[in-house]
Amino acid sequence: MQTNQEAKSALERRIDMSVALADIEKEVDARLKRMARTVKMPGFRPGKVPLKIVAQTHGPQARSEAIGAAVEKAFGERVREQNLRVAGYPRIEPKEASSTDVLEFSAVFEVYPDVVPGDLAGRKVERPTLEVTDAEVDKTIEVLRKQRTTFVAADRAAGEGDRVVIDFAGRKDGELFEGGSGQDFPFVIGAGSMLKDFESAVVDLKAGDSKTFDMTFPEDYHAKNLAGQAVQFEITVKAVEAPVLPEVSDDFAKALGVADGDVAKLREEVKTNLQREVKRRIQAKVKEQVMEALLAVTPIEVPKALVEAEAGQLADNARRDLEMRGLKTKDIPVEAAWFADQAERRVKLGLIMAEIVKTNDLHAKPEQVRGLVEEMAQSYEDPAELVRWYYAQPDRLAQAESVVIEDNVVAWVCEKADTTDKTIAFDELMGSAA
Repeated sequence: MQTNQEAKSALERRIDMSVALADIEKEVDARLKRMARTVKMPGFRPGKVPLKIVAQTHGPQARSEAIGAAVEKAFGERVREQNLRVAGYPRIEPKEASSTDVLEFSAVFEVYPDVVPGDLAGRKVERPTLEVTDAEVDKTIEVLRKQRTTFVAADRAAGEGDRVVIDFAGRKDGELFEGGSGQDFPFVIGAGSMLKDFESAVVDLKAGDSKTFDMTFPEDYHAKNLAGQAVQFEITVKAVEAPVLPEVSDDFAKALGVADGDVAKLREEVKTNLQREVKRRIQAKVKEQVMEALLAVTPIEVPKALVEAEAGQLADNARRDLEMRGLKTKDIPVEAAWFADQAERRVKLGLIMAEIVKTNDLHAKPEQVRGLVEEMAQSYEDPAELVRWYYAQPDRLAQAESVVIEDNVVAWVCEKADTTDKTIAFDELMGSAA
């Protein structure tokens, strides 16, 4: 058996190999003999079918399997001899044999890159800090009140925050257009469910009032046939309803899961949940900066096979997500190519982080995993049940282990980088403008 290795690019390798045909023939004969012991054919008892007939029927299969096994064995031996870390699967290419006694072929494949994490000194990481106070609790409770808003009839003109019920008809060039009409249609003024110009036309109207107004759809409107088009609407207000927020009372607390209706307990639960969410968002912001720092200081080339596999996985996840939403992927085709950039980034980070974990012994420790699982369980009604659920299956626990390893890498990078604490506003952290 002969080999010759040729490097075509930084990560691609080609190994030329040959296998003696005599060895393949021996393997074919051995496989056929094994088949003959159990093969069933009409007119023969099991195990009594003549080898010649077995060869006529199963010879091509046996030969294909024998060649595949020989190629796999030859490739595996050469990869181990040369200490190559193969990424993905090799592409086997037949070659014109230089002798009638051998089968020659090439294996083309990629190898993992050598990863040397770059110097993080001087890379800046800002770690947001925020203390949850009564002000944040009050603001959150106000949001919870607004989520439970009810509406009552109001004998006055409609204004911001009111819910109105209208009949409407839209015309373009004097003709009704599809989707432009409705009856007994409710919406809240200022909620953003309708275009701003449409909402503004309803303000100051009372129940029973009618109005005709012109409007131009935005250039980026989702319905292409209406984008940038001038139309005319006729509306009739059927009802104006004023918002009523629930009082912060025992009934309100019970509605939010506090069994005895204790408002003080409600506030404490809200504060605990806020602290948990604030911690999660701070960790996410720090992690994002850490990942960008790792990519910036460690430029590496990654195997195309790994990127393609990752892009395929991301596409599969997107398809499953669409199906869970009741959408058919045949109507919305999802291509792996759409995720190429994201996949390449994920593969790079995976390789860089794996090297950092191995070099610095940042593997997840059992007590760290237990701590994370117990922390996640605190937001559930029965924390112990969730802990048992995680520990019941190794693959579930592996998810928690990966999070711990990622957290260990983030902490390690923060120690090496120029990390500073910076106070952040509650609304900025939670992603709201108000």
